[in-house]
Amino acid sequence: MTSAELLPTIPSPLHEASAAALEWPRLREYIASRTFSALGRAWILALEPCADLAWIDLQQQRTAEMRSMLTRGGSFEFHGLFDPTTLLEKARIEGAALESTEIRDLLAVVERVAAWRNLIDPPPNGTRYEWPGIAALSAPLLDYDLAPLLRLLRGKIEPDGSLNDDASSELNRIRRAMERQHRAIQASLRRSLQSLSEGGTTQEDLITIRGDRFVIPVKSEFKRKVPGVIHGSSSSGQTVFVEPLETIEQNNELVRLLDEEQSEIHRILVAMTHALGQNSTAIHLGARILAEVESHSARARFAETLNCSRPIFAQELSLTAARHPLLELRMRAAALADGTEPSRPVPLTIILPPEAKQLIISGPNTGGKTVSLKTLGLLSLMAQAGVPVPAEEAKLPLFESIYADIGDAQSIERNLSSFSAHVVNLDRISREATSNSLVLLDELGSATDPEEGAALAVAIATHFLKLNAWCCITTHLTSLKVYAANHPGVLNAAVGFDQQTLTPTYELRLGVPGASAGLNIAARLGLGADIIASARAQMTTQTADIGAFLDQLHDQLTAAAVERETMQQRERELSREKARVEVEGRVEQKARTKELETKLNSLIENFAYQLRETVKAIDDKALAQKIARDSDRRMATLRREFSEQFNSTVVAHTTRADKNDPAAQPHVPKGIKVGDLVKLKSLGRQARVDRVIDAKNFEVSMGLMKMRAGIDDIAEVESVKVVTPLEAARKRGGVTVATVNDDTDYMTSEINVIGRTADEAQTEVERFIDRAFLAGLPRIRIVHGTGMGVLRRTLREYLRNHPHVTTVTEPPQNQGGQGATEVELRQ
Repeated sequence: MTSAELLPTIPSPLHEASAAALEWPRLREYIASRTFSALGRAWILALEPCADLAWIDLQQQRTAEMRSMLTRGGSFEFHGLFDPTTLLEKARIEGAALESTEIRDLLAVVERVAAWRNLIDPPPNGTRYEWPGIAALSAPLLDYDLAPLLRLLRGKIEPDGSLNDDASSELNRIRRAMERQHRAIQASLRRSLQSLSEGGTTQEDLITIRGDRFVIPVKSEFKRKVPGVIHGSSSSGQTVFVEPLETIEQNNELVRLLDEEQSEIHRILVAMTHALGQNSTAIHLGARILAEVESHSARARFAETLNCSRPIFAQELSLTAARHPLLELRMRAAALADGTEPSRPVPLTIILPPEAKQLIISGPNTGGKTVSLKTLGLLSLMAQAGVPVPAEEAKLPLFESIYADIGDAQSIERNLSSFSAHVVNLDRISREATSNSLVLLDELGSATDPEEGAALAVAIATHFLKLNAWCCITTHLTSLKVYAANHPGVLNAAVGFDQQTLTPTYELRLGVPGASAGLNIAARLGLGADIIASARAQMTTQTADIGAFLDQLHDQLTAAAVERETMQQRERELSREKARVEVEGRVEQKARTKELETKLNSLIENFAYQLRETVKAIDDKALAQKIARDSDRRMATLRREFSEQFNSTVVAHTTRADKNDPAAQPHVPKGIKVGDLVKLKSLGRQARVDRVIDAKNFEVSMGLMKMRAGIDDIAEVESVKVVTPLEAARKRGGVTVATVNDDTDYMTSEINVIGRTADEAQTEVERFIDRAFLAGLPRIRIVHGTGMGVLRRTLREYLRNHPHVTTVTEPPQNQGGQGATEVELRQ
């Protein structure tokens, strides 16, 4: 159990990383600033890139899992984590006692570890995340249970490090006794003060403490008048502190209790320390796991901030829309300081063809050549250190070493010029690099004679090409641009430059060399026109032709890019117009369908009206009633079947009967809610929906009978709405009703037919049901009395066959029993 175990073990570290030149330490420091504990920060600061693909993939996977957890709204508290190794080693010593503040700090670590264990292995109703990499990292922690240790330690140490009174029953008893003793001593001393203050013997009316003894201040000239023990004097000597004789025993008792308190505190601390020592393995393991977990959390927040992606490792080099992370962070910080909208660096895209491993970047100064070089190098280090990279997509080789020769490398200590220092560094790189190395060379061949520098640059580039190393070189030298054009496996690239404004665009164009535009930039910066003209005259015809050709080539590329953007804009406009026409077509089709449906419904309603009029003309009343009931049921069935067929036809025409389209299943009831009346296929009767269990199951009732019904058993749905009799009449059967005004009288829900004959009662009940049905009443009550039961049987037989009635029930005995009948009406 060592502190080193809490930090990352980097397998197969890179032979060379050029970390300082590529600013890896600065980026690592920024990621470490996203941690919340000293332990997580130390883990990040020890992170280094490596060449072990399995380790890298596991790191990237765990960071991705933590990022997913954070974006889902998950969180974890890492505050309080620190390196517990030293304290745990001390706790393992038999009989040792840690300080209460040390136990308090360790308790914070134990709580974090226990909380993480619960997050990894949550209870059945807890949140569970899909994170196999994090779960595998944390799996060893599941073998330990820290709950007993937490029960022993929690609530016993105050934030200031003192022990709580309830740390043990004995400590509670001692402190209660001490409080009582305090009060007794203070009462005794107040009595002494009161008697002495009358004669002016005391210096002031207060009680103080000297060496764990309660005393009173007495003027020096009266010290012999107060019997007791003197415990020192004031700095002026005018006051002495006297412990009266009557409180000596009480103070002795208090001192004894103080000794007992310290003994009990020591015993408690020893017990706590022993418990921590027994659980030291689990605590240290948990700290090690949480240190890495927090590092993944910090990397995940960094990745979310810069919209990073997980790199893919393959034998190809492809960066799409990559940005230099430190440059983007610096731009954001500047925008925040200025109170402006943050901007982003111009994205960099480098995609080498399969046969190429060397890239020559040329172009003007301040155009972004060095930034391109550093972006490629830093993103490679990030990827191999398990950190997501700021790019839309990144496919990178797995490098065993990364060499960078960037910037001014002169060394005063070694008496080397810039050129000499570069040569020394290039010599070392040429000897150490392999085919699995990334070599980054900035301004190769500069800082010496141009002709010799050009020859040397081509020779060095050829060496790394033969070595088959991955290589990226920035240059102004025309010879290197020609070398790239004439050698397979080498690709030219140019940083963008606006010839009109003479400003860089910071875009990287692959496949063409860039013009340095030095004379143009010098002219823009105000250098004399005669000097510029003389310089142009000094240029060889070949050099001028090459420069003119490159300028023309870039103009053509710019024009092609503009034309491509114009074509893409036209395609977007065509897509929008197509979508608009489709929407308008659907709206028109829907309107025509609605119009057709309205006309067909009107025909059906007219047919139903004619049918009812025909039934009314039948003289046989019983036969007319039977025909009316049968026709109503048949019309309802035909109306439903027609509606289903009509909807199916429309859906088949518009959606081609897509089986996944809910509109393609018009027969499935939708929007069922509490209070609706539904027709059950299994019983052939209506029931009322009392509760919606879920989207496919409902609790329904028919009278006093309750049951559960599935959506497959429901044939029809009628929504219940409280309406006035006038509205109900207008709603049903196409009846036209004219009234003086829309106000309606109150409609009672009960009728009394006691004393009527069977025919009279049936006629009155029939009229009452029609009125109640038109008024939209859900149920009525008929009072017919008990008697011989003839009236009850006649009415109930009539009601069971009535088309407006769904159920006929007898109320409880205390609500009328056999003397009344309750009727549920169709809605």
